[in-house]
Amino acid sequence: MKLMVNYRWTTVRKDILAGVTVAAISLPQAMAYALIAGVDPRFGLYSAIVVTLVASIFGSSSHLINGPTNAISLVVFSALAFLDPDARFDAYQATFLLCIMVGIVQILIAVFRLGDLTRYISESVVLGFMAGASCLIALGQLGNLLGVKDQGSGHQHVLVRVWLTLTQGGPLNLYALGISLGTIVLVIALGRWRKAYRLPQMEMLLTLIGVALLSGLLSWSIPGPNGKTLIAVIGNVPAGLPAPHIPTIKFWWVKELSSSALAIAFLGLLEALAIAKSIAKQTRQSLDYNRQCLAEGLANLTGGFFQCLPGSGSLTRSAINFQSGAVTRVSGVFAAATVAVVLLSLAPLARYVPKAALAGLLLVTAVKLVDWRRLRLALRASGYDAGLILITAFSALFISVEFSILIGVALSIVLFVPRAARLRCSELVVTSEGVVRERLAEDPNCDALILYDLEGEMFFGAAPELDRYFNELKQKSLSKAIHVIVVRLKRTRNPDMVCLERLEYFIEDLKAEGITVLLCGVRPDLAKAMKNMGFSNWLRPGQVFLEEDDKDSSTIKAVRQAYGLLEVNNCAHCKQKGLQDTGETKLYYLV
Repeated sequence: MKLMVNYRWTTVRKDILAGVTVAAISLPQAMAYALIAGVDPRFGLYSAIVVTLVASIFGSSSHLINGPTNAISLVVFSALAFLDPDARFDAYQATFLLCIMVGIVQILIAVFRLGDLTRYISESVVLGFMAGASCLIALGQLGNLLGVKDQGSGHQHVLVRVWLTLTQGGPLNLYALGISLGTIVLVIALGRWRKAYRLPQMEMLLTLIGVALLSGLLSWSIPGPNGKTLIAVIGNVPAGLPAPHIPTIKFWWVKELSSSALAIAFLGLLEALAIAKSIAKQTRQSLDYNRQCLAEGLANLTGGFFQCLPGSGSLTRSAINFQSGAVTRVSGVFAAATVAVVLLSLAPLARYVPKAALAGLLLVTAVKLVDWRRLRLALRASGYDAGLILITAFSALFISVEFSILIGVALSIVLFVPRAARLRCSELVVTSEGVVRERLAEDPNCDALILYDLEGEMFFGAAPELDRYFNELKQKSLSKAIHVIVVRLKRTRNPDMVCLERLEYFIEDLKAEGITVLLCGVRPDLAKAMKNMGFSNWLRPGQVFLEEDDKDSSTIKAVRQAYGLLEVNNCAHCKQKGLQDTGETKLYYLV
């Protein structure tokens, strides 16, 4: 970790205040997200300590706060569906193993410096996933909201489980429903009051404490003579810090968890980098994406050995950290430390927290999870964005949440490649003023030579389109008995072997037909690639015009050379413009 200099008391004070404020929201969220994942709430609290601490130490962003998140917890719940619902120990061990697997994948992404590749995954995928995840979070909490027992097994589809819960979960518990609705109303009211008076964002923690105290005073969360409570409660949360633990490893678990680990790794990086970039735009901080990927991986890898849930960057907690005035990554260290202190001192009281109260908090969180403004904009922006959002969201609802990420990422890449591989070919003309520019529909045809401009990526994905353009040029030149073609390559990028072979075949084929091809606008990277491919062994020096910084562009030089190669020029277009000579006419280039 790079040592920080000039870390003065004013900075320490700001980071402490921000860290404590973040911890206030981390405590209820961590327990709630563990509930989403279907594991003991203490593991969520452990994640809010270990994952937050490690990511803050090694990360790149000054404001990103890591830890358990609702979206990833939802994927964890889906990933554990292959286990028997009553096998709690196995579920816990599989969770820790999954955390380690996620960390390994993310570290490998950082080691191979693939962090920048996440920018090729459309943000519409994340928006679609968040929309689907918010629906699943709300549906998954219906049992706790209504005070009925969840029905069905993890092997059944979530919508089937919801139906079974509503129809076979038992009678409605009015006490639980009242707690849930009261929690929702109170957290919304406190949130509006907090915004009006610009107070720290602590409405969730205050609501949880208030509802827990009220239910305790009314004896709803205290066991009666029969040992049961009127409403379901979280249960015991041991007071203590997470201890080192090597999870049980079963190789068939690794096989079952592999796709989910990949999905969580991708989703975690997408979440973290998107949040970090959005805050960095306001602070103008320079981010190291690969370093942040490494921090995410180290946090999850370490967390897996300390009984943690997989985690990522939290939009809510990161925004609070930034808005609370945090200056450095140390604010995340203070946030983790505060959660640890509370866990040591107040953990026994958590047993009285009603599950219905957490369900109410999660319903509010589910609504806030979706950026509704950006979602509306993306749906209206283009069919491409709308399609990605809808496919990803419906995949989350009707297939599975982890596969929805992979489907969205794969679809994003599949749709991106054809766009990246798109080449544009346009014909150029020489006007009566001696200007070389793009040909307009009203411009007459030239029967002496062909001027064409290529623009776009010249990698293997563009090869079919490049073949089509070259075939069109060949057919046009043969049909009009044209013997000189000028191809401008100035705005082509990233040439590879496949497209350079296509260019070689094109020039050789036309040479066999007695047609000369001149290449202009050849930039240094293309010239080097052509040299490496041996073009200089068979191309004449006068056929290639390098892009140089002088008064005459390589395009003008190539056009003059082309007119000089014409033995006979009976083209009416060229005679009208006085271009039938050897190219001494003054030419200008404009595209």
